[in-house]
Amino acid sequence: MSVIVKGVIADSYGHRAGVLPGDELVSINSNGIFDVLDYRFYIQSRKLALSVNRNGEQLTFNIRKSDELADIGLEFETYLMDKQHSCKNKCIFCFVDQMPKGMRKTLYFKDDDARMSFLFGNYITLTGLCEREVQRIVDMHISPVNISVHTMNPQLRVEMMKNPHAGESLKIIDRLAENGIEMNTQLVLCPGINDGDELRFSLSELAKRKPCVKSIAAVPVGLTKYRDGLYPLRTYTKDEAAAVIDIIDEFNAHYAFYNDGQILAYASDEFYLIAERPLPDADYYGEFSQLDNGVGMCALLKDEFTNALADTAEREVNRTVTIATGDAAYNLLCELSHMAEERFRGLKVNVIKIVNKFFGETVTVAGLITGKDFKAQLEGKPLGDALLIPRVSLRNEGDRFLDDVTFDELEEFLGVKAYAVPNDGCLLLDMLIDGGV
Repeated sequence: MSVIVKGVIADSYGHRAGVLPGDELVSINSNGIFDVLDYRFYIQSRKLALSVNRNGEQLTFNIRKSDELADIGLEFETYLMDKQHSCKNKCIFCFVDQMPKGMRKTLYFKDDDARMSFLFGNYITLTGLCEREVQRIVDMHISPVNISVHTMNPQLRVEMMKNPHAGESLKIIDRLAENGIEMNTQLVLCPGINDGDELRFSLSELAKRKPCVKSIAAVPVGLTKYRDGLYPLRTYTKDEAAAVIDIIDEFNAHYAFYNDGQILAYASDEFYLIAERPLPDADYYGEFSQLDNGVGMCALLKDEFTNALADTAEREVNRTVTIATGDAAYNLLCELSHMAEERFRGLKVNVIKIVNKFFGETVTVAGLITGKDFKAQLEGKPLGDALLIPRVSLRNEGDRFLDDVTFDELEEFLGVKAYAVPNDGCLLLDMLIDGGV
């Protein structure tokens, strides 16, 4: 395997050694280069021997670096230096299968790429890993690996993921654990399928892989209104969500008793909101290892906000701000806004709940609110001096929503200065009282 060098940065180590655009990078220090993980791992040395193929001729370039962590200046066609690996499963709960037609192409891509797990924290199912990739994780000691487990029952995993290899691939978890690779795991729970006793079984089995299994997140299945012809699933009821929390609390109590008070499993914030139960305090979530799964996001936001509020002197503000958010965060943001209004004279905060008409009202998270829903439900409303929307509603570049409505378009349509605010309590407070000044 080799990768084509697209460009070489001027005066870089690679440039000074003689590497040229168009060269095929074959190996570094005799280690084959397949993609970005190989490249990034093997350039971490002071002495490098780069083997390249140039027009059929094998060449070797020797590089000596003053800093072993320094880059060598080679550029490639894509960041991964390879095509992104797609998912081989047909999960009964797959969110991509519930997307409406006519959206941008990237939204229909099903990612299941181990490299994205290491580089960006994405979750993988393990079903697409070849032997070389598993061994590479072990050899490079890539850690942590984020794994979508869903169930530790092999047969049930096959049924849920519609992949005959889904159960067998669970053995990779043991192999990683035997080699000291840390793992964060998630269970997407579907009512009556992998909760109840199946959830108890999965929790107990994953706990046997400690200390390498660092955390377990339980997340309720997300369902849109576009499920025609798909496996019959439904959302969690209040009592069912409460039962999931009870099972996890019961498990954690037992686990903590034998592990110095540690907590291993967490229900996502959505389960608490569905069950109408108070969320745990920030201390409960430890290092917040499952934030991207919506585990502890509300607690962290509240903790940061209240601490920032206590450290900020009372003063007169005299401004009106509107916060637009999804149903899931609505009550919390109302609570935080009221706290700010009590502390700062003249501050008025209007919190508006945006109902997800695009995907369906069962979708309550802010990250899936479209620009059209923001426009339709904010149009004509008095928005004050500034509008704050969740940063997660926008794609990574921060310029457009899922439906391709741009942030600038929303701002112009509503005629108000708008700000996209990340899940950061300190920044939220600053935006409320200073407006980003």
